[in-house]
Amino acid sequence: MPGGRAQVVEVLLRRYLCRGCGAVLQVAPRGVLAHKHFSASAIVLALWLFGIQGLSAAQVRQRMSPWAVVGVSAQDSWRTLKRWLRAQQRGQLFLRVRPAPAHFTGRQVAQRVATTAMSLAPPGTWSLGPQERAFWGGAHMA
Repeated sequence: MPGGRAQVVEVLLRRYLCRGCGAVLQVAPRGVLAHKHFSASAIVLALWLFGIQGLSAAQVRQRMSPWAVVGVSAQDSWRTLKRWLRAQQRGQLFLRVRPAPAHFTGRQVAQRVATTAMSLAPPGTWSLGPQERAFWGGAHMA
């Protein structure tokens, strides 16, 4: 939640076996992204802080990461944020976001994701501030 403390939450996924073809399906709650340690809402919030509020990557990490201990090379940056931005530019993170032109900076890509998430926020959140709407809209982008 925006303004709250970052925390680690374990999510149990349900598995189903298709009797017809034998495939195994996993079902996760809304907002859970495959192969990510952060929820879609948390990633959108981090991109909001970076793209809209203009915080540095290190400041975003301090607000978003539940892990307080970081290596020396990570004192002034956050590699995870940069990975998310690269994945978004390749079209591999949030598919509902329009592709960004190749000349877009990381901040511009983050802005595009954050504003798209804001537009996808459920109607019950429209009275909230833009940061909160982006957070709730992020769950709908997963």
